[in-house]
Amino acid sequence: MSRTVPVDEIRRPAVAQDEEARLRELGYQPVLARRMGGFGNFAISFSVISVLSGCMTLYGFGLGTGGPAVMMWGWAGVGLFVLCVGLALAEVTSAYPTSGALYYMADRLGGRRWGWYTGWLNLLGLLGAIAGIDYGAALFTGAFLNLQWGIAPTAGSTFLIFLAILLLHAVLNLFGVRLVSVLNSISVWWHLAGVALIVGALAFVPDRHQSVGFVFTEFVNDTGWANPFYVAAVGLLLAQYTFSGYDASAHLSEETSNASVSAAKGIVRAIWVSWIAGFALLAGLTFAIQDYAGTQNSATGVPPAQILLDALGSGGATALLLVVIVAQLFCGNAEVAAASRMVFAFSRDNALPGSALWRKVSSRTQTPVPAVWLAVGVAALLAVPSLYSATAYGAVTAINVIGITPAYAIPIYLRLRAGDRFTPGPWSLGRWSRPIGWTAVIWVAVVTVIFCLPQKSPVTVDSMNYAVIALTVVLVLASVWWYVARRSYGTPRAYGTAREEAEIAEGIV
Repeated sequence: MSRTVPVDEIRRPAVAQDEEARLRELGYQPVLARRMGGFGNFAISFSVISVLSGCMTLYGFGLGTGGPAVMMWGWAGVGLFVLCVGLALAEVTSAYPTSGALYYMADRLGGRRWGWYTGWLNLLGLLGAIAGIDYGAALFTGAFLNLQWGIAPTAGSTFLIFLAILLLHAVLNLFGVRLVSVLNSISVWWHLAGVALIVGALAFVPDRHQSVGFVFTEFVNDTGWANPFYVAAVGLLLAQYTFSGYDASAHLSEETSNASVSAAKGIVRAIWVSWIAGFALLAGLTFAIQDYAGTQNSATGVPPAQILLDALGSGGATALLLVVIVAQLFCGNAEVAAASRMVFAFSRDNALPGSALWRKVSSRTQTPVPAVWLAVGVAALLAVPSLYSATAYGAVTAINVIGITPAYAIPIYLRLRAGDRFTPGPWSLGRWSRPIGWTAVIWVAVVTVIFCLPQKSPVTVDSMNYAVIALTVVLVLASVWWYVARRSYGTPRAYGTAREEAEIAEGIV
């Protein structure tokens, strides 16, 4: 017997049909618009990594925490290990292409509690990333205003700029994923051209450059700690912070065509392209340092701005700062998109207080509007301590790393533990899966410990690393909320079926 095929089903691409069928197999009814292509998916992770955001905003931190040697060699080494993490995560993403991403993978591979804690860690990291990226953009905007009009940046003015940037990103994300995808595609070329322009200008314009020996071997320690290995380890924060956020490709998978392949490729491509671009940027900046102490104590409040000013003059520095600020705005916009999808997905499975509100999707734009506002609102609260403490920004970036990095390793570890019970998706590492996966898990365990350590000595209220406190608070709150929400929380096994099976397994029913 023949059946009548609806017109909208005929017009829908075959790939989209397959992905939507796969999403239903994973337990979810498609409600988001699948309007992002493979390049757009790569672009969102590349935009979130954003070497013009991470490398530039933490460059001053790197100058005093190991100096050029740790920045350059740390970038090369951290990039290699992060590529292993990305490869292993991409394999699991290919099998479970959902907006929930990390927590959904952990839930399916390890059970409800694994998914629960992974989700809360991932959410902490994503919200910390919005705060870190947009506050960094506010710092650079303050430096731009200082160079252009002589306006001295203050904690209050920087925070107001930060709030304006958050509002801009919220509004842009409310227009739908197609605009986000277009902006991310522009962002890729803006970043690559921006890095080339900055490195080229710093290579050819200044009359004086630092030596190769200085750039690759000069060790500077302004931390107060005596052990150089400890200082070098803490100095890895610059690279590890920059190399985060590539799970954005997974979070946008429900809005990506051929997501089982495109999201996996997007993660890996974003990492290796950023690895190359970031190394070139760090080398260009470091070769061009004219006055090390003057760079560290710049009146602009941003050491890279002082490098540009000393090397290129006021006009050139102002123009290139504008290039960096636009790149950072692209970065923050992409991170808001990724975080809001995580909020939406986590609420869809009833994991957040007020889940019924945060999972609502606009019928006009097919965008999770309340989730967007929640993401930027929490990010604003995370940056409030910057009004009172000069070290708060470093704490926010550490919160991002300490939250999101362990969340990357959990689904990878569970995939390794599952062994042959894991069914790979169309993008797989094959026989390299286990060695790459274990390398990724061990690396994440090491850096998680490192970034809980104090970064300055003596340890005071101002210099303390508050990342470990943020991590503890989130884990405690997640544990408390588990006993409230565990009856309603759960990822479905197939769309339209009840969750009794999972609840019976947990002894709830």
